[in-house]
Amino acid sequence: MERAMEQLNRLTRSLRRARTVELPEDNETAVYTLMPMVMADQHRSVSELLSNSKFDVNYAFGRVKRSLLHIAANCGSVECLVLLLKKGANPNYQDISGCTPLHLAARNGQKKCMSKLLEYSADVNICNNEGLTAIHWLAVNGRTELLHDLVQHVSDVDVEDAMGQTALHVACQNGHKTTVQCLLDSGADINRPNVSGATPLYFACSHGQRDTAQILLLRGAKYLPDKNGVTPLDLCVQGGYGETCEVLIQYHPRLFQTIIQMTQNEDLRENMLRQVLEHLSQQSENQYLKILTSLAEVATTNGHKLLSLSSNYDAQMKSLLRIVRIFCHVFRIGPSSPSNGIDMGYNGNKTPRSQVFKPLELLWHSLDEWLVLIATELMKNKKNSTDITSILLKQKGQDQDATSIPPFEPPGPGSYENLSPGTGESKPDALAGKQEASADCQDVISMTANRLSAVIQAFYMCCSCQMPPGMTSPRFIEFVCKHDEVLKCFVNRNPKIIFDHFHFLLECPELMSRFMHIIKAQPFKDRCEWFYEHLHSGQPDSDMVHRPVNENDILLVHRDSIFRSSCEVVSKANCAKLKQGIAVRFHGEEGMGQGVVREWFDILSNEIVNPDYALFTQSADVGTTFQPNSNSYVNPDHLNYFRFAGQILGLALNHRQLVNIYFTRSFYKHILGIPVNYQDVASIDPEYAKNLQWILDNDISDLGLELTFSVETDVFGAMEEVPLKPGGGSILVTQNNKAEYVQLVTELRMTRAIQPQINAFLQGFHMFIPPSLIQLFDEYELELLLSGMPEIDVSDWIKNTEYTSGYEREDPVIQWFWEVVEDITQEERVLLLQFVTGSSRVPHGGFANIMGGSGLQNFTIAAVPYTPNLLPTSSTCINMLKLPEYPSKEILKDRLLVALHCGSYGYTMA
Repeated sequence: MERAMEQLNRLTRSLRRARTVELPEDNETAVYTLMPMVMADQHRSVSELLSNSKFDVNYAFGRVKRSLLHIAANCGSVECLVLLLKKGANPNYQDISGCTPLHLAARNGQKKCMSKLLEYSADVNICNNEGLTAIHWLAVNGRTELLHDLVQHVSDVDVEDAMGQTALHVACQNGHKTTVQCLLDSGADINRPNVSGATPLYFACSHGQRDTAQILLLRGAKYLPDKNGVTPLDLCVQGGYGETCEVLIQYHPRLFQTIIQMTQNEDLRENMLRQVLEHLSQQSENQYLKILTSLAEVATTNGHKLLSLSSNYDAQMKSLLRIVRIFCHVFRIGPSSPSNGIDMGYNGNKTPRSQVFKPLELLWHSLDEWLVLIATELMKNKKNSTDITSILLKQKGQDQDATSIPPFEPPGPGSYENLSPGTGESKPDALAGKQEASADCQDVISMTANRLSAVIQAFYMCCSCQMPPGMTSPRFIEFVCKHDEVLKCFVNRNPKIIFDHFHFLLECPELMSRFMHIIKAQPFKDRCEWFYEHLHSGQPDSDMVHRPVNENDILLVHRDSIFRSSCEVVSKANCAKLKQGIAVRFHGEEGMGQGVVREWFDILSNEIVNPDYALFTQSADVGTTFQPNSNSYVNPDHLNYFRFAGQILGLALNHRQLVNIYFTRSFYKHILGIPVNYQDVASIDPEYAKNLQWILDNDISDLGLELTFSVETDVFGAMEEVPLKPGGGSILVTQNNKAEYVQLVTELRMTRAIQPQINAFLQGFHMFIPPSLIQLFDEYELELLLSGMPEIDVSDWIKNTEYTSGYEREDPVIQWFWEVVEDITQEERVLLLQFVTGSSRVPHGGFANIMGGSGLQNFTIAAVPYTPNLLPTSSTCINMLKLPEYPSKEILKDRLLVALHCGSYGYTMA
C-alpha cells in the first residue's frame, strides 16, 4: 500500500510540473511503465524517461525473461530499438528460450530492426534452445528478402538446429520456393541429411511441396532414403501427393514401377495410392494405358501366386483384391473414360484401352482351367456326395516359398487323373494309384475354394468396371452359368463365401436366383449376422442411438402431430447420418436417448396404420395384419406418406428397432421382390381365393364358365373391365391356360391395384435397406426382423388345438408332435405358427382367439397318409397343419424342420 501511495505522489508531482511521468526507481516497476511505450514506438517519451533514470536497459522481466530490446525487435519499434541499443542494450541477450532480439525480428519479418541489430554486432549464428538461428526463422516463414541481407553476415548457411535440420530443410518443408533458391545460391548443401538421414528433398516430399521438389531435382538433388529406409516417394504416396510423385518420376523414371509395386503393400492406405495413380493417369492417354497395363501385370502375378497352394492365402488374397480395386478405379476415371456400356476387351473390342486387360487373360484362363478340373472330378465322383475322396491332394512343401511354385497350367486331354493342381506336375504313381484320405491329405475343394473364389471376385470386378452402373457383364454371367455346379459346391461348403467374395450374387438377381436355395437353407441367425455385418460395413463405429453434437441432427417432432411432423423432419434429414444413428426429441420435452427413440417408433407404428390416413387396410385372414389400401388416393399426400412409412420401417430395421405393426404375407413379398401367388389372395378375399383354388383343382373344360383374360374391378370408384394381358377380353380361359389366368388375376388384385403405393413405400425403404441384402430372407423371416420374436405359450397352444381326419389327442404321432414343439427353439415355434396360420404372433387372449378366413378358427392338425420323405403341408385359411402319420418321432422332427426352413414352398390351400 505504501509503495502504491508513493507512486501516486510521484505521478502527482510530475503532473504539477507538466513533465513526463518519472520512472520508478526499481526496475521491475519501471519496465512495465516503459513496455507499452516501446511497443508503440514512442521513442521520445522513452528517451526522456531514461535520460535521468538508473534503469537497467538489459533488465529481463516476465516469465520468459526478455528485455525491452526483445520487445522492440518483436514489434518492429525501430526507433525505440535504436535508442535502447545506444543506451547499451545487449543485442545478443537470450531470453529463457534462448532467443535473441535478432531471432524475434527475423521470425516476424522486421527488416529495419534486423538491419539495426546487425549494425550493433548482433550475432547471426546464435542458436536458441532448439538450435534455431535467425536464418532458420527466416526460412520457416519464407522471408526471402530479409534472407538476402542476412546471409551476407552468416558464416555457415548450413548451420543445424537440434535435429540437424538446416534452413534449407525447413524452407523445403514449407514450400518457400524463392527462399530455397536463395539458400541454394548462397551455398546451402542440397543433400545434407538431418540426424535421421532426411535430406531437403525428403522434407519437400513429406509435405507434398511439388515446386520445391522440382527446384531441388533440377539442381541435382539426390534421391536418398532416411536411416529407416523411407524414401521421398514413400512419403509422397503416404500423403497422396500425386503432383509431387509426378515430379519425382520425371527425374527418376524407374520410380514408376516402384509406385506400381506399392499397390501390394498393405501398410499403405489404399485411398492414398488411388489418389496418386488417379493424378498420374490424368496426364496423358499413354500414361493412363501404361498404368493400367502395369497394374494388370502385377495383379496377374499375384493371382497366380494365390493359385499356388503353398502361398500365404490371406496375404495374397488381400493383395490381389487391393490391386484389382485400384485398377478398376483408375480405369473408370481415366481421361475421357468411355461411358457407353461397351464391355471393352471382352466383346472383341481391339481398342488400345481394351488391351490393358490382356495380361489378366492369363489369370482368367488359369481360373477357368481350375474350375474345369474340379468339375471333371465332381462328375467322376458324383456317387460319393458326402466327401470327394478321389481328389484328395497330398500337400507337399508347406514351407516352400510361394513364388517358387509355378502357377497352375491346364493339363492335356485325359491327364486330369494324375494332375496335382497348383503345381502343373504329375503326381507320383503311388499317389495317383492310391488316393486315400489321411492326416497328410486335404480335400482339393477345401484347399482351393477360398483361393479360387478370391480370383472369381477379381474377375467380376474387372468385368464390372467396364459396364455402366447396375449392369452385369454378359461375359461374367456366361462364366457363372458355365461353372454353376462348382460354384454351388463352393457355396454349399462355405455359404459365407457369398459375402466374402461372391458379392456379384447380391448385386445381380439373375445370378443370385441360382444360389438362393443354398442361402435360404442357412440358419436364420447366421443370415441375420451377415445382413447387419454388410448393412453397416463402411459406416463409422457408433452407438445405434447417438447424441449428435449438431443440434440440427436431432429429429424434433410434435406429439400432437407426430405423423406429419416426423414425415417432414425425416424427409429433410441427411440419410447417411440417419443410418449412423437417430436422436429424437419431442417438442417442449427435454428427454432424449434410446427410450425416446423406442417410443417414437412405437407411436409411429400405430400411426402408419391409422385409418385417418387411409394408407393401409386391415386384412381379412387373421384380422391383425395390414395391406396397402388401393383407395389411398383419397389422401392427396398418400404417396409421400407411403414413402415415409417405408423410411420408418427401413430405419427401424437398420437400427434393430422393432415396430408394433404386422403386414400381410403378400406385402412382405412385395418388399422382398418375391412374386405373389394365388394363396396370398386369401388375406384380402378368402372366398375369392377358394374359387381360384377350385379352378386349379378341377377340370374346367366342359363347365361353360366363359371366363376371359379380363376382369371387372374398381378403378377410382367405378367398375371397369380391365384386361389381364393385351387383348385379354377376347382370350378364353381354358384348362391349358388356367394357371396363367390365376396368376394374372392374383397379380392384378395383389400387385397392380396397389403398384404406386408399393413403389413409393419401397423408395423410402431402400434408402436404408439395399434390395440385395433384404433378399436373404423370406417373408416370414422379414416379419420377425421387423416385429420381433413373439412369446408362445405351448400349453395354451395344446389346449386350443383341434384334431381331424383320424387324429386324436392321445395318438402317438400327436404326442411326438407336441414333444417336438417343446424341444425346438422359440424361433422354430414361430416359424411353425407362421407355416400354419400365416402369422407369427398369437392374438390378444391367446390361441383361443386365432382367426381364420371366415372368423374364429382353432389351430387344427389333420392326418395325412405317410409316404417316405413326405413333408407336412398347411392350409393357412383354416389354420390347418396336414401332418403325415410318421413312423417315429425322429422322422417327424426331421421332416417338420425341413418344411419350416423351406419357407413358403409346398404350401396348399383348402
